[in-house]
Amino acid sequence: MPNGITLRMALLSVSMVTSSEQDSTLVSHLEALRRALLRSLVALAIGIVPLFLASPYVLDWFCTQITLQSGITLHYFSPMEVFLLQVKISALLDCVVFSPYIAWNIWQFILPALYDREKRFIRSIAALTSLLFIAGVAFCLIVCFPLIVQFGMSFATEAMMPVFGISNLVSLALWLSLAFGSMFQFPLVTYALIRSGVVSYETVCHKRPYVVIGVLIIAALMTPPDIVSQVVLGLPTYLLFEVGLLASRRFRKREV
Repeated sequence: MPNGITLRMALLSVSMVTSSEQDSTLVSHLEALRRALLRSLVALAIGIVPLFLASPYVLDWFCTQITLQSGITLHYFSPMEVFLLQVKISALLDCVVFSPYIAWNIWQFILPALYDREKRFIRSIAALTSLLFIAGVAFCLIVCFPLIVQFGMSFATEAMMPVFGISNLVSLALWLSLAFGSMFQFPLVTYALIRSGVVSYETVCHKRPYVVIGVLIIAALMTPPDIVSQVVLGLPTYLLFEVGLLASRRFRKREV
């Protein structure tokens, strides 16, 4: 009988130790996540000040480019409108400039839970995450947004002249920049899903028509309700999907 009691006490002790270790592991993971988020927020908080000071120059450059390309005159309709625009611009610049550091923090939190092979893969695409986001923003502002403005100007007549508010125009540019930056992650998503084995290369190839429909739906949801902005977002996104598919095919050949 004492032996049975001793055995139960030993099992209870082991169970308590195991539960304590699990709680300790969960707490350590939460603490690591808290540190990663805190470092990212601190970086954004530090960067917002100099970028806010730079935002008037960015806004002037943007307005000058729009004026030169389309010949329109921009207007603002409230005393605080330009100030709030500068805050929005500085926030976007903050996210773009510090996106590599934020991505690095997120990946550093995830890496300990991965195998060595997965760690090498994550490290190889971590830098591309930020580069593609920045490329998407640049592509939007330099190539696509002027086309959207020209499309809007095409409806002007002698009896109906456009008056562009700077707030609406800049807010549209900022929203489209975020949309393009996000959609430019498409090749990495495609490559990661195929390489990790979630889906096969052949399955993705056969589902191309569904991918086209999905890209068009996402582009329609992330852009204003006009065909030009939807096409200029949807077409590069699908081309980037094909780039990710091509990279996956080359990886599969190396594995074979």
